[in-house]
Parts: sequence; structure tokens; C-alpha cells
Amino acid sequence: MARKIGSRYTAHQILGRGSAGTVWLGEGPDGPVAIKLLREDLASDQELVGRFVQERSALLGLGHPRVVAVRDLVVDGNDLALVMELVRGTDLRTRLDRERRLAPEAAVAIVADVADALAAAHAAGVVHRDVKPENVLLDMQGPLGPGGSHPALLTDFGVAKLIDTPRRAAGGPAGGSGTPRTRIIGTPDYLAPEIVEGLPPRAAVDIYALATVLYELLAGFTPFGGGHPGAVLRRHVTETVVPLPGIPDELWQLMVQCLAKAPASRLRASELSARLRELLPLLAGMPPLDVDEPDDLEAAEGVPAGAPGAAGGPDGDEGAREPVRRRGAVPLVPGGSVDAKDSNRDTHTSMRVPGPEELAGGALGTARVPRTAGAPRPGSARHRAEAVRKRRLVLTTAAVLLAGAIGAGAAWLAAPSDEGPAPQDSKQSVPHTP
Repeated sequence: MARKIGSRYTAHQILGRGSAGTVWLGEGPDGPVAIKLLREDLASDQELVGRFVQERSALLGLGHPRVVAVRDLVVDGNDLALVMELVRGTDLRTRLDRERRLAPEAAVAIVADVADALAAAHAAGVVHRDVKPENVLLDMQGPLGPGGSHPALLTDFGVAKLIDTPRRAAGGPAGGSGTPRTRIIGTPDYLAPEIVEGLPPRAAVDIYALATVLYELLAGFTPFGGGHPGAVLRRHVTETVVPLPGIPDELWQLMVQCLAKAPASRLRASELSARLRELLPLLAGMPPLDVDEPDDLEAAEGVPAGAPGAAGGPDGDEGAREPVRRRGAVPLVPGGSVDAKDSNRDTHTSMRVPGPEELAGGALGTARVPRTAGAPRPGSARHRAEAVRKRRLVLTTAAVLLAGAIGAGAAWLAAPSDEGPAPQDSKQSVPHTP
């Protein structure tokens, strides 16, 4: 059913749904477009609408071959919409869901394209704030690049900023000079540590998120994901990323630099793009990594690993709880659940900033440790169960050897001597002679 969006556009059919709104296939004066219609509760927020209008010139002026262009912003009654270039293809999350992980050459080529998009945005003073596979579109009509990769375009510029509506408080707006930020907007797996700690987002947060995406493309999972979103946020601040087996050291060192906790230590987007493209010849022909997805049993919030009833606990019942499987984003906005059958999986988190004591102590999960295929993750339920089995095997073997040694000793003591009959005990009774 067709729907008018403002005076210039018509929305014909839904392409996908997300927590921030619905994406429609539409028609405008210049042909087909994609129309992102934001939720009604967002459209009714006057502060958001005001910021929407203020951001109009910046978003419309962001032109780059690797950016999904915003052609118009519509404010019409209850409709608040971004009219965007229509890309004929799919998103990177869909490809990941299908292939689980990509060959290093293709993964690096895609991420280099996105880094080009971020370089243009950052030069224009725009921070994306929600870089993730769902917001990377693959142009299936474009020429194939290194590793058979399709051209990648970054979309949804400004959406995270638009929905991050400040709440008025004594002394000025939240996030202003006098009042600390109290909420987090973004997707947990890709949030830079400084956002978790309540600092304002700068260009470096996009570099951290993009390095996380590269890690996920190579490994099939994110470095700090798993379990409750609060535990994920804590790991971004407290845990160190663990090496991926099987990738060249030059690529790993580049990823580590971009995943640094300190924003100033990360590369700029233009530097990241150039360095990645320099590595492409080294990665030519490499197959996807052969690593297992980490166990998320002990990453579940609320049940410490090893506790009674936890998977791999003292009772040794590894199947006591089902693993918590986490891949990609988790919707946390009320009313923003995503239907996997009809979705662009555009999800955001709206959470309070954890206090220092929450970030510093009691983490129930650790950085997820990749390992070669078939090997258990150190500290996982499977690793602990195997350790218990090995200890039992050692103890059983020792008991058998000890029993054998005791038996052999007893047999040796009971055996007759080759030198004749054993001497009689001096205390043994003898016949009495009268």
C-alpha cells in the first residue's frame, strides 16, 4: 500500500524494520529511493526534530562514493524521514549470517572501503557513532574488488546522534559542560571504551567500531561480545583483545592499534584505509580462518562460572545450561524488537553509563579467547571439564600403579629364598627335653 512521505516522495513497500524505524522502497522526483521513516515516538520529540533540522545541511553535504547519500530530510506532521540513495544489494550482516566468516582479503577490502567513507565523514565533521555490519551495504551491481568483494557503502549517518535526545536537568542539558552524560547510544558489541565511560564521541569511536567489525569478519564473532549487554560494555573497558590465530602479524598489529583503549592511540580513518590496502597482496588467496566460536556459557550475567548449577560447575554436568549464543547486535530500545524475517537489524542500545565501581569489579565474563578449531577455550566449561577428566585419569593411573607396586612387594616378601629354608624366629617355641 503506497504512502505519501511529504509532498515529494511515495513509499511503496517495506524493505526492513529496525529499532529506530522502518526502511521503505520509495519513489521521488529523480527516481527510486530508500526512505527511512523514524518511529512515531521519535517524530513527536520536539528536541529531536529540532536537531534533525540542524543536521540537515551536514548530512546532505556528505558526498562520497562509499557513503550512502542522504538526499533529503522530511519533517511533515508525524513523519520524520531520511530519504537516501537506493543501493541494489544486501547488508554485511546478511553475508556474515550466510558465510559465518570471510576470507581475509575480502574482509580487509570491505573494511578499507568503509574506512574511506569514514575519512570523508570525519573531514566534514560528522561522526557516525554506530558502525556495524548492519550499516554496511554491499553493492551487488558494482565491480568486484579484491577477494571477490562487492563495493561496500556506509549508511545511517546521523541516526544514532538523532535518537540520542538529551534530557533536561538542573544546570543544563545532559552531556553539556556542566552535566555528565547518563546514557549510552549505540550497539554494545561495537562501542568504544570512552563511550562506555560517558565521554563524548569523537572520530576515534568509529575507528574502534570498524576494527571490531574487521575482527568479526575474520573470526565470525566480536572480541568482547557474549552474555548480558552490561557485561559486554564492561569488557570493552577492562579486557584486552586476544590474538586471532592464523592471520599475518602485520594485520594483527594494525587491528590492535585500532582497538586501543586510548582514543589517541588509534589510527585516523585515512591512515587505516591506506594501511589495509597495502596489506591486500599479502592476504591474496588466504582461506577463511579456521577458529572455533568461543563458549559463552560463563559469559551469561548472573551465574558465575563454576557455581553450583552453572555449566561445568562442581557437579561436572556440562549440559546443565544451554550456551548463550551472541552474534552481532542486541536490541534494547523498548518496543524495538526486531523481526528476523523482516528486518534491516538496525538496533541501538539506550542504557545508563555504568559507574566506576561497576566497571572496575566483578566482571562475570572475560574477553572471548579465539583458538584453533577443536581446542577448548581456556577457562571455559569444556576446558574445565577436560581438566577434571585429566586429573581423574592421572589419579586413577596413579592408584593402579600404586596397587600394582604394593602387590608386587607382597609377592616378593612371600617368595621362598634360593639359599635354603628361612631361619626360625628366636622366639619360636621348641620341643622341651625332660
